[in-house]
Amino acid sequence: MDGVELLTRMRDTVPKMRKIIITGYPSVQNAIEAVNRKADAYLVKPVDVTKLLLTIKTHLELQQMEKRYSEEKVVEFIAERVREISARQ
Repeated sequence: MDGVELLTRMRDTVPKMRKIIITGYPSVQNAIEAVNRKADAYLVKPVDVTKLLLTIKTHLELQQMEKRYSEEKVVEFIAERVREISARQ
């Protein structure tokens, strides 16, 4: 199984997980396929460790921001529903 096929399987089981592809066989077609299947980053071997760590850090921060945003939206939704219910009573 190659990385692009793995992306497809991961999308269904862990949709919110960040996905970074590291390939030793880069091609324009492979990069396009990875992006189309929702890869968050595409790195080419040999990987620059500094760039890899920065990529991981960036995507972990984005994932945290998305989680916080989702949590805030849930809180807003609940607060709005409580106001609606209170207004009916």
